[in-house]
Amino acid sequence: MNFEKIEQIIGYNFQNRRLLQQALTHSSFSGKVSENYERLEFLGDRVLGVAVAEMLYKTFPGEPEGSLSQRHTSLVCKETVSEVVRNMGLDKYIRIANEDIRENENVLCDVGEAVIGAIFIDGGCQNALEYVRREWKDLIHKNTAPPKDSKTLLQEVAHVRGLETPLYEVKSREGAEHEPVFHISVSFPGIGSVTGTGRNKKLAEQDAASQMLQKLGVHHDQ
Repeated sequence: MNFEKIEQIIGYNFQNRRLLQQALTHSSFSGKVSENYERLEFLGDRVLGVAVAEMLYKTFPGEPEGSLSQRHTSLVCKETVSEVVRNMGLDKYIRIANEDIRENENVLCDVGEAVIGAIFIDGGCQNALEYVRREWKDLIHKNTAPPKDSKTLLQEVAHVRGLETPLYEVKSREGAEHEPVFHISVSFPGIGSVTGTGRNKKLAEQDAASQMLQKLGVHHDQ
């Protein structure tokens, strides 16, 4: 592993490079919990959330909590984190047993969060926060207006079309305790239901709402 090149890409020099190696190691390459990125991803996910929340709080001083939450959801979702990883070129350095999963967005997102966790453990909170600020600063300003979340838009569409209130229902939960996947449906009488998935209930509901909007023929860019 070319540690010097990876550290140059990340913009941080590790005191313990084993942490960097661990952050880039998929469980298919090593099933040992001390050698793959799963624990670091768990930590990095939380650090990313705090870092982005701080950035939004300072960048948009006039916005209410609801708008900040919508921005936050968009900036920490798997699509955004995996985009950051690809743009940095870190995907090329992931240690995996099967090349087919190198482009998997869940894997790329996990690696992105694991790198943040590794920096946090190696260099402390400030270094981890600075890393996120640096890599997410352009994304913060990408949209001048906060995106309208799918649940809010679906509620508005239902009201305009005279439909009943959308009904959300947890269908199932799977995965490890620290990395759950929720399946939640949303339905309207006479229209049917669709099921969304997410790493928490809120994200699963948003995914379900987004799919229902598509079913209703409503174009929505988040």
